[in-house]
Amino acid sequence: MQDIDQFHKIVALRRREILAGAAALAVANGLPARASQAIGSLIDARGMVLKRQNDVETQIASGAELIDNDLVATREESFASMSLGADTKILMGPNTEVLLDTFLAEQGGTLELVSGDMVFDRPEGLPKIDLTIRTTFGQIGVRGTKFFTGRSRGNFAVFVEHGQVEISSGETVRRIGAGEGVDIATDAKTRSLFGSDMSETKTWGKARIDEAYKKVGLL
Repeated sequence: MQDIDQFHKIVALRRREILAGAAALAVANGLPARASQAIGSLIDARGMVLKRQNDVETQIASGAELIDNDLVATREESFASMSLGADTKILMGPNTEVLLDTFLAEQGGTLELVSGDMVFDRPEGLPKIDLTIRTTFGQIGVRGTKFFTGRSRGNFAVFVEHGQVEISSGETVRRIGAGEGVDIATDAKTRSLFGSDMSETKTWGKARIDEAYKKVGLL
């Protein structure tokens, strides 16, 4: 567990360095700023919630507008939820960073879970969107669903409440349906235990689901 947390901290620091460098390069070369049209907003903030854009970091509160390329971050004992478009929500646990890489309402785009734990929530029955979520350990293809991704029982994991997602990590691809989850190998030892980059898909019990949802403040 500590190894995963430490790895996430290193990745998050490196991500901030990359974003800062890119912003500085854009200014140096006189490149036009990305359009600042709002793609969503922060609908709830408990504790300290920050966003970084063009190397400027500010604390934000409920109601704050969000735009493409915002890096939204929670600190210790802090939670956040944000809306993207009319119906999509992202819930974040403590010490979590999510990059809103590109997002087009009701169509999709790309997000990145830089570190921590999150729940993607889009109600059943709505038109599907084509969204990709990048993580340190793999890539998640989303077509309108509700799922958790983050740390669970010593591993990085994905659990789907409803809908379906496709996970790719290394050479392994899994399709996960409602009530199912997978653990993703974070080192050679777990990879050897799983026999691949991911465990087999398995049904999660209520206790493990509750543990995951508590991480993002749902319970």
